[in-house]
Amino acid sequence: MKSFINSAKAFVRDEDGVTAIEYGLMAALIATAIIAGFGPLATAVQTKFGAIATQLK
Repeated sequence: MKSFINSAKAFVRDEDGVTAIEYGLMAALIATAIIAGFGPLATAVQTKFGAIATQLK
């Protein structure tokens, strides 16, 4: 039983998983910001290509 308690304490003190979760959350936030930033640009490009396609017809 003492071994179980010691291993449980070691598990609680271990912060490697917490660091990985933090990096994952930061990566998700950065990806969301990039996608949100390119949203208006994608709309503008789509509109421009639509106008070109209309003129070519």
